[in-house]
Parts: sequence; structure tokens; C-alpha cells
Amino acid sequence: MVPLIVFPAIDLKRGQVVRLAEGDMDRATIYGDDPAAQARAFATAGATHLHVVDLDGAFAGESVNGDAVRGIVAAFPGRVQLGGGIRTPDAVEAWLALGVARVVIGTAALEQPQFVRDMAAAYPGQIVVAVDARDGMVATKGWAEVSTTPVADLARRFEDAGVAALLFTDVGRDGLLKGCNVAATVALAAAVRIPVIASGGVAGIDDIHALGGHVADGVEGVITGRALYDGRLDLAEALRVAG
Repeated sequence: MVPLIVFPAIDLKRGQVVRLAEGDMDRATIYGDDPAAQARAFATAGATHLHVVDLDGAFAGESVNGDAVRGIVAAFPGRVQLGGGIRTPDAVEAWLALGVARVVIGTAALEQPQFVRDMAAAYPGQIVVAVDARDGMVATKGWAEVSTTPVADLARRFEDAGVAALLFTDVGRDGLLKGCNVAATVALAAAVRIPVIASGGVAGIDDIHALGGHVADGVEGVITGRALYDGRLDLAEALRVAG
């Protein structure tokens, strides 16, 4: 049986490890000031994958927390997935050359779809498209703006592009511990032939159980942040449940 991949999240703001509520930069909780140490702690607990977001970069449109990201990549022995402000070929190339396993492209996927296609062709299996949703519509620019494009419509544009996965975030649940939107995640996985990673709202081990039952339906993994930092989810237990 193929396991569900559990991605502990490290979100970066001004070099610190934080979690936002509903993507709001003014509602940030600081969990630490040593991102590399946090990455090592997740590795010690058994994590083989890590999801890192340069939150400042998502708003600026370019890398802001580059030093922190480099520290994380150097400290974490597994596969690091990075997003936040990666909107040019040079940025994609630079991060992959540094050792990042997969790059997440969000805003540019909606505004520059050919860019995503070009990157997926140049770096097969290393490009993830972030499909962030607020009330079913695609949210962009660090979730600050909401488009009129339905999530499934954006996802279908890249079915034949060779992207590694879709990262689906229900913005309305992110950082609120409301529980993952399993139904919407599974529906997206059913609508496209691209693996889907769930994100947003994971509250505890029940979410891992629920998503783990849909690996065969195209759900590849789950990203969890606040539940880990607040002690509501034990990473080692989550990894066991995920297989």
C-alpha cells in the first residue's frame, strides 16, 4: 500500500517560524526563531518530507527569507518542497540547484500558465502547482486576492503539463484547526489526473486517517502545521497512521 506523505510545514516570516490564520499576515503566531532547528526536529521525529513557505516572498513576488530556506535545506536530510514568491525561471532553477526537491508555483500558475508548463517540461517531477481556494475560487498573491476562476478549472489546465502534484489549500480553514476539507480535496483529485496534496485546517489524527483512506483516489499527501506546533497532532503517530 502506498503511504500518505505527511509534510510538516515551516512557514517563514522575517526569518521566524510562524503560522497564519486564514492566510492573514497580521494574524501570525510565532513558534520559533531557528527554522533550521525546527527542520532537524521534524527529521528526528521521522519526517522524510518538509513543506516550506516564504510568506514574505509570496507577497513580495520574490525570495525574502532565502537565508532561512538555505539553512533548512542544509539541516533537513529528506525532501524539501518550497513555495512563496517563485515566479521566474531563474528562481526555479536556483532553488532546485540548491537542493530543493520540488518548487511550488502559485500566483504565476493563474497569471502565467505557460511559465508553469515550461518549468514542468524543464524539470519533470519537480514542479507543484498550488491551487489555493477561498469559497471554491482560486486565491492568489499570498491569498490576498480572490479570482473568478474555479479551482477545478485551474487544475485541469495543467493535466497534460507534467506537473508533479497539485497543492490544494482551503484558505478559509488554514491555521484554524477546523479539520481538513477532505471532501473538497477528494473531489479535486477525482476531477484531474494529477496527484493532490491536502493543506489547510488539519486538526488532529482523525484528518490523517480520513485522507489516508483516499490515497488510491489520488490524494498524495497532507501538509500540517499549527496542529503540530500546538501539540494537537503527534508527528510520529501521524507518520505511523499514514503508513
